[in-house]
Amino acid sequence: MCDRQRISQARAAADLTGCVAKIGKTYSRADWARSARGSVGARPVDNGVDVGALAYRVGIGDRVEQAMAEHVAKVAVLGPWSLDTSRRFWEGFTPAALAGESAGAGLRTVFCAEGDWRRAKVEVTQAGATARLAVSGDGDLEAATVQACRFLALDIDARAWPEVGRRDPVIGGAQAQLPGLRPCGFHSPYEAAAWAVLAQRLRITQAARLRAELIARYGEDGAFPAPHTLLRAGLDLPGRKSEYLRAVAEAALDGLLDGAALRALDPGQAIQRVQQVKGLGPFAAELVVVRGANAPDALPRHERRLDAEITERYGPSHTLAEISQAWRPYRTWTAVLLRALREQRTGEIAGR
Repeated sequence: MCDRQRISQARAAADLTGCVAKIGKTYSRADWARSARGSVGARPVDNGVDVGALAYRVGIGDRVEQAMAEHVAKVAVLGPWSLDTSRRFWEGFTPAALAGESAGAGLRTVFCAEGDWRRAKVEVTQAGATARLAVSGDGDLEAATVQACRFLALDIDARAWPEVGRRDPVIGGAQAQLPGLRPCGFHSPYEAAAWAVLAQRLRITQAARLRAELIARYGEDGAFPAPHTLLRAGLDLPGRKSEYLRAVAEAALDGLLDGAALRALDPGQAIQRVQQVKGLGPFAAELVVVRGANAPDALPRHERRLDAEITERYGPSHTLAEISQAWRPYRTWTAVLLRALREQRTGEIAGR
């Protein structure tokens, strides 16, 4: 099976997670089952989204072709979730760069949607266990909604997440410090890969400035530049960053960095796949899979700050590989939780 076929099947599966519905109709689980039986290579997938609780509308009246349509999805989030906690984490996540987007109660961000690579904007609000996502733009808003669910980790069934804290009291204490945290990732593996290139041999604050300059010069109204835009851009970046960014853009257009496809693979296989991209080594490939595809159970193995946190919390006689067995199937979530608390305490990334 070729890469494009795998990507097509992964997207079909992702579309059945419940972040997508047809105009004006609320789907039951039976509807989704019937729909899946009629799809080649696709089966119903429930990654924590209650498809029976979802519906959406489009823009003004029935003008689906309007330039700026709106797609509204109501998603039942399974397991602990606090939008306020997730939002504070997101706003402290340097690459997310949410400056100017923090007014009001919701979380708002703009991003380059995978597939058609058009700008999309999402506003997320919370009512109990329900997330409301209002996605606007002139591209494929169904796909953009699925993508938003992925980078906000709303598509993960986290009902067993508290059990990790019961198995490991250290993590139980950490969960209590950031209740309801779901690890918000990069908007896409493409953006994660671009960040990995920009951050090579630079302080994070310097890389964030380079990213902001790229958005200001080549992006569309706050969104990171689309891959085809980067390929045409006259980039003049330090070292081989321009060359590597073009390689990342080409890989994104070829489907090598597709979020649904990477999420569908075993994390180790996904990391090997990403390392095919020129300029992306083991550390960068881990970042792309763990924080770009937002895989929930991938363990970072080249993260020195995480290793330092393990030593500090568990003692020098324990290793990450040993401790993390109790964290399955949320090893990514646990690692992000520990790193978030470490940054709160030390400010070592922000340079405080």
